[in-house]
Amino acid sequence: MSDPTRTYLDFERPVAELESKIEELEAAARANGEDAPDVGEEVAKLRQKSSEQLKTLYSKLDPWRKTMVARHPDRPHLRDYLKALITDFEELSGDRRFSEDCAIIGGLGHFRGRPVLVMGHEKGHDTQTRIKHNFGMARPEGYRKAVRLMDMAERFSLPVITFVDTAGAYPGVGAEERGQSEAIARSTERCLTLPVPMVSVITGEGGSGGAVALASASKVLMLEHSIYSVISPEGCASILWRDGARAKDAAVAMKITAQDLIGLKIIDEIIPEPLGGAHRDRAAIIQRVGDAVEKNLAELEKLDAKALKAQRRDRFLAIGRSLETAH
Repeated sequence: MSDPTRTYLDFERPVAELESKIEELEAAARANGEDAPDVGEEVAKLRQKSSEQLKTLYSKLDPWRKTMVARHPDRPHLRDYLKALITDFEELSGDRRFSEDCAIIGGLGHFRGRPVLVMGHEKGHDTQTRIKHNFGMARPEGYRKAVRLMDMAERFSLPVITFVDTAGAYPGVGAEERGQSEAIARSTERCLTLPVPMVSVITGEGGSGGAVALASASKVLMLEHSIYSVISPEGCASILWRDGARAKDAAVAMKITAQDLIGLKIIDEIIPEPLGGAHRDRAAIIQRVGDAVEKNLAELEKLDAKALKAQRRDRFLAIGRSLETAH
């Protein structure tokens, strides 16, 4: 049965129309009961057509459409990954300096038998939770909490898993007054100096330093239709052309897609999404993310502390060299 509550993106209108017709036919059949005409064959044809339309649309997504998919409100968020992949999760709150920041959630748990420290950005799924989590845009206390948790991971030799999904760090006056840039820099530094395995997954938006502060890992994985950039396409367009409406042009120019970034060695692996995006089959994408994280953790666990820090250092230094070679 099609889902009448599903949110469709602008370019998905042809699919929306087909799935609406499927819903109408199925509703009519249910209402007529035994006297309903045989609509099974017609529904099957429409489903096949809808699937082919989805395949066509998603096989040629440009960077701006990928941005729209990455921001889809129905994509799995941190809470979904925690619920499905982490057992015995115990949330740890506060930065021990100012307050709790709900934009970043972190704590201890078990990932497929391994004790781990896991954290990430939470955007929320409705108006109330989005306000509570500030749409995933963390303040300084969020990043200082992240540093505190990574310190704990080092103390107890725990692997670190992070899930990144943020438009960027919160740019409010209060955040700047409390040292936003310094907090981001400290969190990034802590990632780079960790003597334990660290795997980051960019599940939606990876925006600016607010993302890098949790994604400076041994391995950076990225969902097929996620984005990762130094600034949002809208912000880039406003700076370069003083016209936010040129966000599509900026998205193309900035090389923000997983397919661009793996070629530049900024990320290490692309996790394929189900047909139509992660929001169409949450269970499938969460399973794939779990498998990819498990594989990479297993590889990293073979390295000692010195080798892990050297690997991470070499990984990030190689990015600039790769770009120089490409030019």
